[in-house]
Amino acid sequence: MEIDSEDKTLEEELDDEDNNNNDNGDQLQNPKLRSDSDSDSDSEDESQQNQELKTLETELSSNPANYDSHAQYIKLLRKMGEIDKLKQAREAMNTVFPLSPDMWRDWAKDEASISGPEGFAGVEKIYDRGVFDYLSVSLWCDYLNYIQEHDPSVRECSLDGISKARNLFERALTAAGLHVAEGNKIWELYREFEQAVLHTIDENDIKAKELQVQRIRNIFHRQLSVPLVNLRSTLLAYKAWEVEQGIDLDAKSSEVDGISSHLASAYQKAMEAYNARAQHEEQISMQNISDTEKIQNFMNYLKFEKSVGDPARVQVLYERAMADFPISIDLWLDYTRYLDRTLKVGNVLRDVYSRATKNCPWIGELWVQYMLSLERGRAPEKEISSVFEKSLQCTFSTIEEYLNLFLTRVHGLRRRIECGGEVNGVLDYSLIRETFQHASDYLSPHLKNTDGLLRLYAYWARLEMNLGKDLVAARRVWESLLKISGSTLEAWQGFIAMETESGHISEARSIYKRCFSKRFPGTGSEDICHSWLRFEEEFGTLEAFDHAIQKVEQPYSSWGLLELEQRGG
Repeated sequence: MEIDSEDKTLEEELDDEDNNNNDNGDQLQNPKLRSDSDSDSDSEDESQQNQELKTLETELSSNPANYDSHAQYIKLLRKMGEIDKLKQAREAMNTVFPLSPDMWRDWAKDEASISGPEGFAGVEKIYDRGVFDYLSVSLWCDYLNYIQEHDPSVRECSLDGISKARNLFERALTAAGLHVAEGNKIWELYREFEQAVLHTIDENDIKAKELQVQRIRNIFHRQLSVPLVNLRSTLLAYKAWEVEQGIDLDAKSSEVDGISSHLASAYQKAMEAYNARAQHEEQISMQNISDTEKIQNFMNYLKFEKSVGDPARVQVLYERAMADFPISIDLWLDYTRYLDRTLKVGNVLRDVYSRATKNCPWIGELWVQYMLSLERGRAPEKEISSVFEKSLQCTFSTIEEYLNLFLTRVHGLRRRIECGGEVNGVLDYSLIRETFQHASDYLSPHLKNTDGLLRLYAYWARLEMNLGKDLVAARRVWESLLKISGSTLEAWQGFIAMETESGHISEARSIYKRCFSKRFPGTGSEDICHSWLRFEEEFGTLEAFDHAIQKVEQPYSSWGLLELEQRGG
């Protein structure tokens, strides 16, 4: 049973359900309406449900990212008629995950049934949120029908109401009007609405009626120029409608005879375009094939659409694929890359990345590309920072993904600071330092003695020098790294290189003196000694060079090397 506020109140539906003894776990129930004769079995059921409820609440408390537990929790609350908890549960799930079209539909219908006419705005908001998560023509149709039936201004065809409905229909067409298999449903609803408006116009207002007739004609023409299923039926409907307007043509013929040459040409192109896509449509609709095969069919279709070169049509097809396979990593990555390269519309990219990271929050690359996309679109620091912080709450499969997130964040801050971004004080170097410190605290235990940690600290020290203009801070960064990875030759070499390149020769020499006798892996110990001697040859005095030879002589002789003697001789 679906709760339908158009026909019955919630309690009437629940009364019917009790009378029919039809207890379905997918339906909103009201346990207060049980009869005494069923009290024993009801008590047992209630006890079991309460226990199940507690188990799910415990699970969600410890693991709020468990999709199945959220879905089961909502289903159980709906069955038990726990209205307040149900709303909270739905909100909680939607903060973490997108909801399926069926979930949004249930939510909207439940809310409409419970709240009545005064709850219209709330139900409208639910539908509006619902059509954002996934492309669903059926949910759009439910939304459009609900607005027409329950918004007083739309129902009464006031000027504001008509304008509101038209804006919503145009939004629906933008989202799904190019959906080859189902888009015609929205076009037909739009025409029906405008036809209803036509019937409200005074017969004596000839000009208004003519304008409205032309508006309906334009919708027909627009639809007939789009490759959709049942185009011939649409053409017949259009010709029949024109006959009703007094136009003399053969309404029963499916040919283009009698219609304008411009429309006939657009219709023929639409038919050719539909025929070119019919096989792809058949393939993505095939049943009894594996998900891998179906995804490949979508990819083949997408390749075709990209070759045609209409970005809007490519985007709609991606949305159809994502609705069918919402956690396909390859599809989301392919989709977002396409939008970044081709569409480059900030609000569209923002919406898609938001949904991609909600569907696949465990993929670090999506978060990285999300931040880059926001930066390209010149999003404010507050928004980019928020996305970055959200990404750190996710669980990734490798520590390198976390490192890439931190580095991407720093790269973006550096670029914007160097370009003078947000010079009102919101954006300054302290943000970079804080990000590096956060990265160090989080990553150092996991990246000890790795190239990744060396890269992080070397970058940090360089920015302290070049952007922060703080040599002391840069030295502190290198000293911190040496405490963690002092057995890594490259860490010492990086520190020395910074001092040398900045002209601090005596400081570089001091670092050589600290590390030349350390035992590094492989040939590292030999390499650092050779490096010191070359350093003194290029920057030091003869006395400094002789001193270096004397210092490294003992470790070199212990390694059984003769090169030192040859160089000193």
